[in-house]
Amino acid sequence: MNKEIRIDVTKQTPEELALAKEHTQLIFKFNQTMPRTAEYDELMRKIFPTMGDNSIVNTPLTAIRPHMVNIGKNVVVMPGCLMMSAGSITIEDGAMIAANVQLISNNHDLYERQVITCKPVRIGKNAWVGAGATILPGVTIGDNAVVGAASVVTKDVEANTIVAGNPAKLIKVIPPKLEDISQNIDDEVIQLGLDSCGD
Repeated sequence: MNKEIRIDVTKQTPEELALAKEHTQLIFKFNQTMPRTAEYDELMRKIFPTMGDNSIVNTPLTAIRPHMVNIGKNVVVMPGCLMMSAGSITIEDGAMIAANVQLISNNHDLYERQVITCKPVRIGKNAWVGAGATILPGVTIGDNAVVGAASVVTKDVEANTIVAGNPAKLIKVIPPKLEDISQNIDDEVIQLGLDSCGD
């Protein structure tokens, strides 16, 4: 079980406040910068300094405490993502985050509203989070799992499964891929699915 961290936002240090200001200004500039330029890439790497190779975060982006976000290799984050990152967010290699996804690792205490309660969010390798989905604090999306569009995920999602709904529930288990299923007898490629995270 993920341990909860509690942060009183009224008692931040001057250093924490200065870092928050720096992040706010970096993200504002990033959102106003021409995509696919050297400046865009430089700002993206300043916001997410541990980002792996061949990954991209598309604008617009909203991120609080982005220094608590770890992004692996070959990750695609489509436009409109919200990252509430006080509890930490990890997006592992090959994951696809579709448009307008909300990754929320923190909440507010019911009685002390100035206190945020934080638990990590993890998106596993090659997972696919559909458009408009919300991932709530403490949730792990397993490797190769799929979260349906507009779903609200309140519990961990097992690897190689598809979940959807509010709250998200198991729809099916993804069967193992057969080696030759993508080709017919003439060796022509057959399109098996739709790519909503391409660019």
